[in-house]
Amino acid sequence: MRDFVILTDSCCDMTAQMAEELGLVVLPLSLEMSGRTYRNWLDGRDIAFQDFYARIRGGETATTAAANVSQFDEAMRKILAEGKDILCISFSSALSTTYQSASIAAEELRGEFPEAKIFVVDSLCASLGQGLLVYLCAQERRKGRTAEEVRDFAEATKGKVCHWFTVDDLNHLKRGGRISAATALFGTMLSIKPVMHVDDGGRLTPVAKARGRKASLLALVDHMEQTAIDPQHQTIFISHGDCAEDARFVADEVTRRFGITDIHINYVGPVIGNHSGPGTMALFFVGSPR
Repeated sequence: MRDFVILTDSCCDMTAQMAEELGLVVLPLSLEMSGRTYRNWLDGRDIAFQDFYARIRGGETATTAAANVSQFDEAMRKILAEGKDILCISFSSALSTTYQSASIAAEELRGEFPEAKIFVVDSLCASLGQGLLVYLCAQERRKGRTAEEVRDFAEATKGKVCHWFTVDDLNHLKRGGRISAATALFGTMLSIKPVMHVDDGGRLTPVAKARGRKASLLALVDHMEQTAIDPQHQTIFISHGDCAEDARFVADEVTRRFGITDIHINYVGPVIGNHSGPGTMALFFVGSPR
């Protein structure tokens, strides 16, 4: 049985240390700010996460770009040259063209490496939701599962990875076309915070509204309480847009309600953070339904 590598992209928002420990290959997406291009490396080597959010708060804007076909071709070719197979798990196709780029590169390389197995999975996930799916797949790989078995696990599990999040500033969602200008204006005036999730198609969808920041944070955990499967035995991921104190508040509430101690917290990376803004808070777990 050939060994295989799990390949993903930086919208998984995992820590660089976790990605290294799991043996992942992670391709960075990119963003442009003030005429300079930065790669969204997990370790923040091009642009530190705190610096990115400070610049966004200061009024700078950015544009983002998906990982392209040539990036995937280069990364996949290196893995295949080592005699290994590939399981690629990408950022949601509803939010980026990264999945399409990975699929094109894989199809081209299958002709050159007919003995190799190259699987590409559309995670339908974002941020540490994608990270959680990749993490769970890496645990299956550690159990000795084959590339096909882990691919099947990913396909069966991705729809159960629940994403619940809220944002502090509605204007970032307005700029991204997620809400109307009127909704952003009145929501800001009334301190209304949207409670959103990623739906079965991998799209960002508003679900409810909360009055005030604390209520919106508690709403995330409320949804977990309603839909999580066997929560006390889960690994929980939390990502934040430079609001670590709020992330700790959510983590403490998860621990209080469910007794969970295996909780991982990290930044929402610059590519996703450019669209959701500073103050984004997100909670990820396995549940049914999304």
